[in-house]
Amino acid sequence: MLSESSLFLKGVLLGSTFCVLMTMLGHIRMDYGKSRRHYEHRHLQAPNEDILKLAGGERPELSKSFRVYCIILVKPKDVRLWAAVKETWAKHCDKAEFFSSENVKVLESVNMGTNDMWLMMRKAYKYAFDKYRDQYNWFFLARPTTFAVIENLKYFLLKKNSSQPFYLGHTEKSGDLEYVSVGGGIVLSIESMKRLNNLPSIPEKCPEKGRMVWEVSEDKQLAVCLKYAGVVAENAEDSKGKDVFNTKSVGIFIKEAMTNHPNQVVEGCCSDMAITFNGLTCNQMYVMMYGVYHLRAFGHVFNDVLVFLPANGSDND
Repeated sequence: MLSESSLFLKGVLLGSTFCVLMTMLGHIRMDYGKSRRHYEHRHLQAPNEDILKLAGGERPELSKSFRVYCIILVKPKDVRLWAAVKETWAKHCDKAEFFSSENVKVLESVNMGTNDMWLMMRKAYKYAFDKYRDQYNWFFLARPTTFAVIENLKYFLLKKNSSQPFYLGHTEKSGDLEYVSVGGGIVLSIESMKRLNNLPSIPEKCPEKGRMVWEVSEDKQLAVCLKYAGVVAENAEDSKGKDVFNTKSVGIFIKEAMTNHPNQVVEGCCSDMAITFNGLTCNQMYVMMYGVYHLRAFGHVFNDVLVFLPANGSDND
């Protein structure tokens, strides 16, 4: 009886010790993951200002070499945001088209015939590639709640070769999958578009949503497909390491900066070369348009040596 009790106590002690060790190891592993999370994805930074020291004759040619096609995914319920995007930043794309889940009479769009956001995204990419592969070298996809500064996007891409497989924006992590969040906008080079559009012939590597066991967001599905095509997600940052593709609005960033950097609210908010902000209302779209493209402080002269000219026939303002 005594020996049985002794064995029982030993078992309890060993079991308790094992649980404590596993808990400690678990915490160590979690802390390690947190400490290295910032470094897991690849970081792409904006070009050094030296690239802008160009001869006058070189600048127009460089400007013309960057052709950005914008894809905006919309649904009928988004019609007010849709109209706001059309009247604001979409004018600054070399070409912008809206892709909708169904026909909408009041605004022109390409009908994808599905409410499934992944199928809409996939069909929109295929449409754009099939029709415009020889006309544009960069493809930017966004939601109607996103505001984009296309000139800043072109500046960021200055030293990037579109014949290389670029897939960039604001990266996030889900398990082992690194993906670019659609909230901040997604940029694909023409090479990435080629690889993506070669995948449908291999459905097990890039399945339709109906074949998935659980629901996965469209940006994660895209990352899975591109991963099989040898294209990895890359986080876009300015020269100071600040994100340039943002999944929140300026207002939210300001509120966060007031708490985290009360003495540097503006400086601590966002990158001076930000490309996107997300989660905007219709009114905020127009406020952003005014602030970015129309408001000027008298006496402050900005001499950008490179100007990205609008496409011929554009109503770019």
